[in-house]
Amino acid sequence: MSYDSYYSDYDAVFGGLLIIAILVGIVLAIIGYFVSALIYYTTSKTNGFSDVAYIAWIPLVNIYSLFLLTANSDDDTTIRAIAKKYTLIYFGLLIVSFIPVIGIIASIVMAGFVLYYSYRLLYRWTGETGKAVLYIILTFITGGLFFAIYGLMRMNRPFNA
Repeated sequence: MSYDSYYSDYDAVFGGLLIIAILVGIVLAIIGYFVSALIYYTTSKTNGFSDVAYIAWIPLVNIYSLFLLTANSDDDTTIRAIAKKYTLIYFGLLIVSFIPVIGIIASIVMAGFVLYYSYRLLYRWTGETGKAVLYIILTFITGGLFFAIYGLMRMNRPFNA
């Protein structure tokens, strides 16, 4: 009785490529996190949210910065309440996304939620609906690279809308 396993050089090559792809993905995710945190932090400080700008550097909780920057109200207390409400909704969707069947729907809703609020942030930077939609499409096509570049360019300027 032989317990020898089948070995192929192709298995080693593809296994190595998989490990390299995973490592590159992790490095790109860390770079993306730091760039988005820098954008949210600086934009928060520029637009009057200096007291909570540090939240942009806390993983997962930094989504509060996105909701805070895109909340639609004139009153500071109302803006913060809206941002907290949407942050709780986001985390509720995140928890539900781990449930097997319902999780797929929750993940799609969560992605749409973030996409819409990214649109709102781009709208607040540009002041035009058409440009914001175009920029969301460019962000989607480039895998977030456009958002990072545009955000780095606009993070020191106050909102237009």
